Amino acid sequence: MAHSKARAADGKVTYPPGVKEISSNISKEEMVRRLKMVVKTFMDMDQDSEEEKELYLNLALHLASDFFLKHPDKDVRLLVACCLADIFRIYAPEAPYTSPDKLKDIFMFITRQLKGLEDTKSAQFNRYFYLLENIAWVKSYNICFELEDSNEIFTQLYRTLFQVINNGHNQKVHMHMVDLMSSIVCEGDSVSQELLDTVLVNLVPAHKNLNKQAYDLAKALLKRTAQAIEPYITNFFNLVLMLGKTSVSDLSEHVFDLILELYNIDSHLLLSVLPQLEFKLKSNDNDERLQVVKLLAKMFGAKDSELAAQNKPLWQCYLGRFNDIHVPIRLECVKFASHCLMNHPDLAKDLTEYLKVRSHDPEEAIRHDVIVSIVTAAKKDLALVNDALLNFVRERTLDKRWRVRKEAMMGLAQTYKKYCLQGEGGKETSNQIAWIKNKLLHIYYQNSIDDRLLVERIFAQYMVPHNLETTERMKCLYYLYATLDTNAVKALNEMWKCQNMLRHHVKDLLDLVKLPKSDAGSKAVFAKVMVITRNLPDPGKAQDFVKKLAQVLEDDERIRDQLEALVSPACSCKQAEVCVRDITKKLGSPKQPSNPFLEMVKFLLERIAPVHIDTESISALVKQVNKSIDGTADDDDEGVPTEQAIRAGLELLKILSFTHPVSFHSAETFESLLGCLKMDDEKVAEAALQIFKNTGRKMEESFPHIKSVLLPVLQTKAKRGPPRQAKYAIHCIHAMFTHRDTHFAQIFEPLHKGLDPEDLEQLITPLTTLGHLAQLAPEQFAAPLKSLVANFIVKDLLMNDRIPGKKTTKLWVSDDEVSPETLAKIQGIKLMVRWLLGVKNNLSKSGNSTLRMLTAILHSDGDLTEQGKMGKPDMSRLRLAAASALLKLAQEPCYHEIITLEQYQLCALVINDECYQVRQGFAQKLHKGLCRLRLPLEYLAVFALCAKDPVKERRAHARQCLVKNINIRREYLKQHAAVSDKLFSLLPEYVVPYAIHLLVHDPDYVKVQDIEQLKDIKESLWFILEIIMSKNENNSHAFIRKMVENIKQTKDAQAPTDAKTNEKLYTVCDVAMNIIISKSTTYSLESPKDPVLPTRFFTKPDKNFSNTKNYLPPEMKSFFTPGKPKAANVLGAVNKPLSTAGKPIQSKASRMETASNDDSTSNPSSPQRSKTSDKPRGRKRVAATSNLDDDASPKPKRVRKKAAAAAPMATADPEDQWGEDSRLADSQAEDEQNSPPKKGRRGRPAKAAVANQECPAKGRGRGRKKATPPHEEEEEEVGEEEEEGEEENIEVKAKGGRQARASRRSTQRSEGIWCSESAESSPVKRRGRPAKTAAQPTKKQPA
Repeated sequence: MAHSKARAADGKVTYPPGVKEISSNISKEEMVRRLKMVVKTFMDMDQDSEEEKELYLNLALHLASDFFLKHPDKDVRLLVACCLADIFRIYAPEAPYTSPDKLKDIFMFITRQLKGLEDTKSAQFNRYFYLLENIAWVKSYNICFELEDSNEIFTQLYRTLFQVINNGHNQKVHMHMVDLMSSIVCEGDSVSQELLDTVLVNLVPAHKNLNKQAYDLAKALLKRTAQAIEPYITNFFNLVLMLGKTSVSDLSEHVFDLILELYNIDSHLLLSVLPQLEFKLKSNDNDERLQVVKLLAKMFGAKDSELAAQNKPLWQCYLGRFNDIHVPIRLECVKFASHCLMNHPDLAKDLTEYLKVRSHDPEEAIRHDVIVSIVTAAKKDLALVNDALLNFVRERTLDKRWRVRKEAMMGLAQTYKKYCLQGEGGKETSNQIAWIKNKLLHIYYQNSIDDRLLVERIFAQYMVPHNLETTERMKCLYYLYATLDTNAVKALNEMWKCQNMLRHHVKDLLDLVKLPKSDAGSKAVFAKVMVITRNLPDPGKAQDFVKKLAQVLEDDERIRDQLEALVSPACSCKQAEVCVRDITKKLGSPKQPSNPFLEMVKFLLERIAPVHIDTESISALVKQVNKSIDGTADDDDEGVPTEQAIRAGLELLKILSFTHPVSFHSAETFESLLGCLKMDDEKVAEAALQIFKNTGRKMEESFPHIKSVLLPVLQTKAKRGPPRQAKYAIHCIHAMFTHRDTHFAQIFEPLHKGLDPEDLEQLITPLTTLGHLAQLAPEQFAAPLKSLVANFIVKDLLMNDRIPGKKTTKLWVSDDEVSPETLAKIQGIKLMVRWLLGVKNNLSKSGNSTLRMLTAILHSDGDLTEQGKMGKPDMSRLRLAAASALLKLAQEPCYHEIITLEQYQLCALVINDECYQVRQGFAQKLHKGLCRLRLPLEYLAVFALCAKDPVKERRAHARQCLVKNINIRREYLKQHAAVSDKLFSLLPEYVVPYAIHLLVHDPDYVKVQDIEQLKDIKESLWFILEIIMSKNENNSHAFIRKMVENIKQTKDAQAPTDAKTNEKLYTVCDVAMNIIISKSTTYSLESPKDPVLPTRFFTKPDKNFSNTKNYLPPEMKSFFTPGKPKAANVLGAVNKPLSTAGKPIQSKASRMETASNDDSTSNPSSPQRSKTSDKPRGRKRVAATSNLDDDASPKPKRVRKKAAAAAPMATADPEDQWGEDSRLADSQAEDEQNSPPKKGRRGRPAKAAVANQECPAKGRGRGRKKATPPHEEEEEEVGEEEEEGEEENIEVKAKGGRQARASRRSTQRSEGIWCSESAESSPVKRRGRPAKTAAQPTKKQPA
């Protein structure tokens, strides 16, 4: 070593053999040549060559001189750097350079040379690689640890390496760089923030995207040095996150991106950082919380992440952000859910409760994204989503926002198609979501046209895809129809009917367009345009587009021809697709990609195009039914019992025969249907008969061989088949055959002669057949029919009780338990009515006689002979039959005119019958007649009596009926401006006089000034007025007020000289007036027109008489609390769906004309000027915290009866009232139980009796069977609110039960009533129910 120091001191440089001196005096090329030899020498040397090390010490010092380090030529610099790298290797561990400044210069020089690695195509690349490999292997840079400027050296090195790395480098380059940099981190004393930034900056998304190789290099480095570098990373995040020292690094603004990247690289890097995030999740800064939530969503949701299991406190804290006050944070949490469900199914349970709350979030976007998250996971794998999550989607199909409803419906549809149609999850999965098809079709009951159009689209694309091959498509439809529930089937049937009706409207428009132009033609076109518009979304805009379409059809013959082909009954599915494509292509424009007009036309074409059903499809469907009959179908595989499949298939064909009759015209189809007629299943044969009736009009001409076989079958069915088949057989003959009179005679004669009152079981079918013959051919059998009715039906059948009824306390039994005698009597009543409906005149006074007979049945409680032989269930059946018959006759103008007010009032009381099923059946018949606009307006007032019904479902059903009927009438007036002369029979406000008059003659209203009875009157009036007054269109409140004022200036036409009756009339008017005044703020304005009053009910106003007296007792004033009327909500909890969705309004205004005592054009709410929709809101909001439970239905408002001294609890807001009633429920019950017993009522069941529906009380109390529970889908719509109010809706006041039957019966015999054609109607009798004064006190109920 002494020699080496001496050699170094003398400064003489020794070069390797063959190498001359290297100085500035030689050329560049020569210098490079000599340096290459030096590099070769150093490369070959190793650390053990002590002599050579000593020999070339000065050369090593010489190569580190500024001459070489700053040489302008890059080749010279590269060769010098290679020499220096070898020198560090050879002289390690002590470098020959002792000066810190020189070392810094050398390492900065080497670092600069490493930039040459960037160009992998360079001729010198191998030397650059050698340089990297050498310094990495030797860890040469570790020498710098002792230098003050080491951080600068290392930082520059790191930057250089991250800059030069690229995709041209192989794995070795990457490895040597990692080795070089990791040695600095692992063996150094510390890592500066600047050096850390140099590494971390490559993880920032912007840099990561620019240089993926640098990101990979940093990732590899961090993985290699995780343990060593973790404290410095933790310190960095501590400073930024906890202390807020963002100035420590330029990367402070990227901390959350860095945390995510570091977690993905190695979770151990963040062991001490993650707890800090829990603190940040609770920050007061919204933006900061949002950033942390976004970060954690990615970390928890990553595919292989175990963070939730490893850090449960952080997971629970994160879940808490689902309820954050800041909307974007909740939105971010909800979006994260789908990734979490897909990647971590084990966390679904934790997420379910939070998603439930968010599915009711006030923000539409959040509810929407909840659906998206759940559906996305479900589409990936249904096993990832539990039933509760799918139910959230189900609930949102009834959301108040269209966007959310649409997403939920589409999500369910896509899930159904994937797992049920395509069978991806197997049988078990398919069964798990079998409810989806029903739920989607139930949505067709909604009022919104958007919902219904989407259901149609879903059906065509997801439930029965129209692009399937015909046989497969029909098989799919066949088994779908067989597995739908009742309400879904009704919705699907209605969907086809609506589409068929729209097809007819478009066909009518095409016919009108082809006519020569005229004013009348233009008006007709406009009217048809308006009708079509109502079947499209956004009718306001659609109206202009349909007008434009009508103009296009006028001008463009080709489009007109295409549209005509599309709506033609003979159009095939394939032809329909071609027509739709051609029309949209012709109307489209490449220059206008967004064309609202074209979108509307597509909507229209989508609804009218027969994409499912044509002749080929019907043939395939019939073959599928035949397969089931033959036992060769896949019924068991599809999970459908064969009998159920056949029955459903025939029902399906029956509906299609109505909407697509032409498609059935093939011999094969008719022959198959003939085979169905011979089957034992009655339902199958009934359906086949109805299909023949709907499709067989041209059978005689086109298929004579079918006719010859069918006719004898029909005649046999008519004579000896089951009653319903006999009915359809008669209608088939009437619809299909030209010589029907002959065929009818061949059936009528033997049946007429063979009637035997002793053989009751064999009497039902002949009576059914004769009844329908009487209706279809009344003139052909006029004489024998009159004799049949007078002698056989009345005298032999109705006036005789041959078989004593079963003694039972039940008021109703199932159909199969009803005695044959009762069934025969019911058919006898129907025969009389059908005969009158066929005759349609009262020239022979048969109508009067029949009405007397029917009212006699009602008077006698159903026991016409009053011999006491009949059982209670039979009496209930006959009461319902008589009341239904009265409603049927009231729909014919000629018979409506002769129904007396007493008969009308007696019929109305059936809605308060003691038997639940009678009330239910009568209400449905009443509603049906009113919906068709066939029953006169006074029958709408009958629903006012339903306010007294003790069963909540019945009150709810009555309210729903009222809402629907009122809306139908208002809509009809809007659509038919020309019927203004019939306003008196159509305008809903005109029901008020009828309701007042009906309540005046209510048998329960005995004492004029009795507070309890007046509260009943108020309750009944409000039941109707609440719905009518929910909208004050064109000042209708003032119109109603004026109407009531006018009634007070008249007298009761039923008893004009009876002072008590007129006092009752004025008292009820004052009740109505007080309701109007308390619930309206505009009642005092000027009435739009002077209302007219029905002359049958009220006398003409006396102009000299001014009745300003107040007839109400002073105590009643406190019962009228101010407040706005509740919106007309429709309840879903009824025993039977109110009507099929979207049923068309039938124009029967002529049947509704009623005599009036003034100008019938009075109209307080001109329909043409009305802009707002009258449709009731089907759902109401609940508490503010979950105002999104749109499927929760409102309770029917029910004013509770309280003791006379008790103050009323009515409030302005119905929802508040429920809360108040709830607080008083217990004390209320106690007060009423301790109060004196009330008197008996006319057979209306006691309201406290609803608790025990199944077993009626013995003795005086008449029992009533409990209502059938609503269907599942109806229960959904009612929601929990219905159950909570159960006790509140039922009055606890005990009413007197049925008393002993009145001992004295009327001596007038019913045969005398019927035969005495000139006699007037009999005086009103109380149907065997005791008068209130005769009621005995009931025993006090135990508390």
